[in-house]
Amino acid sequence: MDKLTGLLSHFSLHAGVFYTGNICGAHDFEADTLRGHIHLVRRGAARLSGIGDAVIDIVEPSILFLPRPVAHRLIAGADEGADVVCGSVRFGIGGANPLSDSLPDVVLVELANLRGAGVLLDLMLEEAFTPHSGAQAALDRLCEVLMIRLLRYCIEQRLTAGGALAGLADLRLSKAMLAIHADPARNWDVSDMAAVAGMSRARFATRFHAVTGATPAGYLLQWRLAAAKRLLRHGRGVQDVAAEVGYGSAGALSRAFLRQLGLTPSAWLKHALLA
Repeated sequence: MDKLTGLLSHFSLHAGVFYTGNICGAHDFEADTLRGHIHLVRRGAARLSGIGDAVIDIVEPSILFLPRPVAHRLIAGADEGADVVCGSVRFGIGGANPLSDSLPDVVLVELANLRGAGVLLDLMLEEAFTPHSGAQAALDRLCEVLMIRLLRYCIEQRLTAGGALAGLADLRLSKAMLAIHADPARNWDVSDMAAVAGMSRARFATRFHAVTGATPAGYLLQWRLAAAKRLLRHGRGVQDVAAEVGYGSAGALSRAFLRQLGLTPSAWLKHALLA
């Protein structure tokens, strides 16, 4: 299994297209607690604002991806406007996760640089403006394929901002990370991870932190908790989840949840199901 497929098997990708057409003037997009946003500017000029103090001008056909749920504004000229496709993107159960946390606040890529984007966009527009049955489902699936291409591009071009995607782009670190992903229940220590990576303990720890922004132990903890959340959402019991992600008991998993999230697994699940 390749690096990106492994991540997406844990944090499944869900995309939904909610607008295809021409926009003029300013359009505000509300913050969403679970989803990020994707905007494809197919023709015309547009401006993105609301991401801190940054203002981004789009003058070439481009894809904008905002991986975290943040309010923002897309502005197009009042005369010709801009032809756009707008959608929402969620990884796994939504909210913070190793995929979205690995990316900068805004990913901007010209469509000419993203292999296959033109073909996908043509298919999306055909589905959007032709009255076929299943058009919305087809649009959403095509958007997901486009997102996978974008994530692949981010890894290959090292557009990541630390985190899992940055680590997976590193030849040696990725060996240890993939092993953790495959077997989070193993009693990992830094020496074990370094051995899998083919590095000394000290060199591995230093490089891991420099590339991902986390310590090896910190990353292992976050991966275990993310895996636990996914399993809990799928109806697994706390005791079973604890064993599967590397905790000796339900109490140990509860203490980890309380330290990191301020909630027990049961309380977290109740809150997540209401979100």
